[in-house]
Amino acid sequence: MKSFLVGLGVGIGLGVLFAPMSGEETRGRLSDTANDLADSARDTVEQGRDRMQRGVSAIRNATDRVSSTVANTVSSATRATGTEASKI
Repeated sequence: MKSFLVGLGVGIGLGVLFAPMSGEETRGRLSDTANDLADSARDTVEQGRDRMQRGVSAIRNATDRVSSTVANTVSSATRATGTEASKI
């Protein structure tokens, strides 16, 4: 493992020494890449949040429909049998 880390350090050092761009250009490129990745991450989070909100809204709507259907069924059964349903 130690020799791997030494080799990695030597490789990075040689890469910086023989880089085709100046330090300023390299830093600018790294900065642009980091900004692009941050923007991409933000977009992904926003898309996930939107999907989650749509899912929660769909579940609420379905729950409301089921609740309304159950209430109407209980009400109809109560009228049909002439009995009063206990409140839940």
